[in-house]
Amino acid sequence: MDADCSSGGGGSGGGSRAPPEELSMFQLPTLNFSPEQVASVCETLEETGDIERLGRFLWSLPVAPGACEAINKHESILRARAVVAFHTGNFRDLYHILENHKFTKESHGKLQAMWLEAHYQEAEKLRGRPLGPVDKYRVRKKFPLPRTIWDGEQKTHCFKERTRSLLREWYLQDPYPNPSKKRELAQATGLTPTQVGNWFKNRRQRDRAAAAKNRSVVGPAAWLR
Repeated sequence: MDADCSSGGGGSGGGSRAPPEELSMFQLPTLNFSPEQVASVCETLEETGDIERLGRFLWSLPVAPGACEAINKHESILRARAVVAFHTGNFRDLYHILENHKFTKESHGKLQAMWLEAHYQEAEKLRGRPLGPVDKYRVRKKFPLPRTIWDGEQKTHCFKERTRSLLREWYLQDPYPNPSKKRELAQATGLTPTQVGNWFKNRRQRDRAAAAKNRSVVGPAAWLR
């Protein structure tokens, strides 16, 4: 989904055309945006989650003359294109954007989650069934994160250690976060609310299993005292 730096709307399909001088007489002034203005709109629509409007805006971009190159390099605009590509299922466009543009660490979490989820969905469609943990591990090995969205930090169980530390901190405060807290944590980590919920669910299961094991060990020992 490379930048389309022409004004939106497109041409008419058929019929006679007016002479150029007549067109120029009735032509309405176009509203041209600078790269900074385009980026600001993209950031606002991305934050509100209005992906449909974000997609329409990107496809009908009116930009100032000479601003096309800057548009193609602006991180907020590139990230917005990646988000639209992901949510519309255009994974080829998503991969192209992520593999060919360097992003800052602030964008890594969200872009990594989309990269992995897109590959998971493609693998599920190919297999015709949901992926298990081993399947997902194999997908991650086959399609490693590009260095454009990865700072080299080692990942454990798909999440970076920094993300896991933040999840653990929140878990100690509240092992049963409500939907609002899940969304807040998802925004802080770059994960989706579903991924956050699954992490908390798995952590609670591990803690219950560990507690049950400790009881089975401590019980006989206490009896012999």
